[in-house]
Amino acid sequence: MAKLVALQHQNHPSFSLLHSSSFSDFNGARLHTSIQYKRKPVQPKGALHVTASGTKKILIMGGTRFIGIFLSRLLVKEGHQVTLFTRGKAPIAQQLPGESDKDFADFSSRILHLKGDRKDFDFVKSSLSAEGFDVVYDINGREADEVAPILDALPNLEQYIYCSSAGVYLKTDTPPHYEVDAVDPKSRHKGKLETESLLRTRGVNWTSLRPVYIYGPLNYNPVEEWFFHRLKAGRPIPVPNSGLQITQLGHVKDLAKLFVLVLGNEKANKQVFNVSGDKYVTFDGLAKACAKAGGFPDPEIVHYNPKEFDFGKKKAFPFRDQHFFASIEKAKSVLGWRPEFDLVEGLTDSYNLDFGQGTFRKEADFSTDDIILGKNLVLQS
Repeated sequence: MAKLVALQHQNHPSFSLLHSSSFSDFNGARLHTSIQYKRKPVQPKGALHVTASGTKKILIMGGTRFIGIFLSRLLVKEGHQVTLFTRGKAPIAQQLPGESDKDFADFSSRILHLKGDRKDFDFVKSSLSAEGFDVVYDINGREADEVAPILDALPNLEQYIYCSSAGVYLKTDTPPHYEVDAVDPKSRHKGKLETESLLRTRGVNWTSLRPVYIYGPLNYNPVEEWFFHRLKAGRPIPVPNSGLQITQLGHVKDLAKLFVLVLGNEKANKQVFNVSGDKYVTFDGLAKACAKAGGFPDPEIVHYNPKEFDFGKKKAFPFRDQHFFASIEKAKSVLGWRPEFDLVEGLTDSYNLDFGQGTFRKEADFSTDDIILGKNLVLQS
């Protein structure tokens, strides 16, 4: 059995007891325990009341980036024993913006780490079967063959909670996407689709969440950050085609709450739930919402035809150039979940606690913008 040791002493796959905090909404607002769906004016955005339904021994596959950071804090705050399975390349415990020293120390003293590669199937089987876990949250699983060894190792698993993607749906002329809609076996997310199929056939109790686009502090995908870079630089924002394409974003903290809500919830047994924000938004509307969130003037938006350009392997825009949004009514009606952030509030939260603090995941790259804007100036002249 892997031993509990300090992270700095790890030279091989093992458990480690680390330091990090209770979830704090990134603004110092502490979470309290007991589920609450209605907003209260005295509560800051992102505060969550949860009620533990019995302490569980929980394994999170991943957990050191974005969704996992918020989820692990919520679960630890509930009193669960939480272990993160990672390769150990990133610190398990990092103090978050707005998080008090006390919260950070509390989380750090309770989070556990199992270091290993999930593609090392023999290690996964031996280490997980030796420890035993009640629940698995799979945040970073992409392929079904990465999930099978986990199920093999844990025959008495109570629940497998999977982070899938709304990208599995087949394109439709009648959006939004519903959980019963046709899926696309050729999607770039086909691995997630195959994982859902595996969970169904293995007879395990599972729940799958399908986010659309996720945003919020510490987002490693250039979603809102792409707009913030251009707004800060005072540059026009290139938007493909008409800019009226409709999409949808969900805040990471709202997603984390839904992940907690399905834990041990009989209504979530063997169910798929879409998860995102309450309202849809056009590309142009998103550019304007980002400007409002960061306190910038209304942006200059330049529309272009992507077919007229060759950007090579570079991506000129962070969203798929199509309508892409999903209904979240099932999660709301079946589970009583409600997204707390509207779009501008959520973007403001992200800006204030991340980009506005001078932190971001990727440096600004305006090379494709310059190609678009250069051709646009030639056409205008």
